[in-house]
Amino acid sequence: MKKILIANRGEIALRIMRTAQKMGIKTVAVYSDADRDAPHVLFADEAVHIGKSPSSESYLNMQKILEVAQQTQSNGIHPGYGFLSENADFAKLVSDHGIVFIGPKPHAIEIMGDKLTAKEAVKGYRIPMVPGLEEAITDISLAKEIAQQIGFPILIKASAGGGGKGMRVVNTIEELPHQMERAISEATAAFGNGAVFIEKYIESPRHIEIQVLADSHGNIVHLFERECSVQRRHQKVVEEAPSTVLTPEIRKAMGDAAIKVAKACDYVGAGTVEFLLDKDKNFYFLEMNTRLQVEHPVTELITQIDLVEQQIKIARGEPLPFSQEDINITGHALEVRVYAEDPLDNFLPSIGTLTTYVRPKGEGIRLDDGFKEGMSIPIYYDPMLAKLITYGQDREEAIQRMVQAIDHYKIKGIATTLPFGKFVCEHPAFTSGDFDTHFVKEHYSPERLREYYKEEQEIAAAVGLKLFMEYRDKLKVPDRENSNWQIKRTIG
Repeated sequence: MKKILIANRGEIALRIMRTAQKMGIKTVAVYSDADRDAPHVLFADEAVHIGKSPSSESYLNMQKILEVAQQTQSNGIHPGYGFLSENADFAKLVSDHGIVFIGPKPHAIEIMGDKLTAKEAVKGYRIPMVPGLEEAITDISLAKEIAQQIGFPILIKASAGGGGKGMRVVNTIEELPHQMERAISEATAAFGNGAVFIEKYIESPRHIEIQVLADSHGNIVHLFERECSVQRRHQKVVEEAPSTVLTPEIRKAMGDAAIKVAKACDYVGAGTVEFLLDKDKNFYFLEMNTRLQVEHPVTELITQIDLVEQQIKIARGEPLPFSQEDINITGHALEVRVYAEDPLDNFLPSIGTLTTYVRPKGEGIRLDDGFKEGMSIPIYYDPMLAKLITYGQDREEAIQRMVQAIDHYKIKGIATTLPFGKFVCEHPAFTSGDFDTHFVKEHYSPERLREYYKEEQEIAAAVGLKLFMEYRDKLKVPDRENSNWQIKRTIG
């Protein structure tokens, strides 16, 4: 594999290109009108324009991307995440034209892309699943019957869903018809598929995911867990590895379960198996993401394994160079997603120009971004600007480095979620490790963020005044009348 086309943009395109360059592989960038001068375009060995700014006319145009791959004689296509990364039709189209799709086989994407078929696939592997009805449902009477059997609260979920769309928590039987109607409508609008199913709602869970790698020779390993419980609208915003709540026994059990899930769909490549962990530390299979995850850097830091490099090697047909016994957890890593959103205004998107953009630097700091000073934030794509990642010998050091990194990450021209990230990292519930997926709902509000920064400013002012008072007597101010340094003007 001598040349790879990256069918993506921004920070993930750059991140893939850096590993490809390290491996001596040429890269091809594709770009829309909005990304003509983007860093990933300038970094690649070749760059080809593929269409107008809307993703439907550029990054989602399967035929155009395939044409560019053929024109540039690319041997492989890496989809990154988002866009076409979990599109089975695209994976098949690429493979059918003799180009390597750097990801799983189409059938694995198809099976795990639907929550119901995924549950059916893993059923024979004795993997714990949340109690509920494992088939699509539209009949209100049947829904009521199932809900009463498993007990309220229940969760209505879109079968083809993700990101919280088509998802409704129902606390009483009276709410059920209306909430079910809303879930079906939202799922149809978002995914073109109104199928929903019902399961028991796990109250106050932790969201834990396991990274897996599988080659085409039958070898599968897991790279431990990532804690993804700090979420906003079912979207992860702060991730870390390892989790503070897993015992070695639970970690092993979840890792073994994740490997079984990968076996259930004959998985090849890098993938992530997601679980819910209840308050009694029982875990339940949630879904499998058949792609590289946004939060993959925290796993890379604690294992020292480059996941993109392994994806490429697996796609080339190479066996995994390590076994499960070779992989260990070292240190602690933390990731904060940086969005162009205003945390003081209900996280509404913030559009504008990056008039100031200064990256934080220092030991244990990694920044995966795809922007530079002077660039405008396009309205056509996900508002994530960057991923700020820190690493330490332990969790406390990783958190401290994250707070310092946020302080030194200077962005002006738009609002970002950096203040929110710092709020999370310094909140007692987070630092203690005593939190769950309701962290944002229970601990955050714009008013609390304003109060948090008001207190911070007052402390900074008090410290500044104290230092001034302590050193005031040491300050030497020259006597203007008698100073030898005084310059006297001569009038001639």
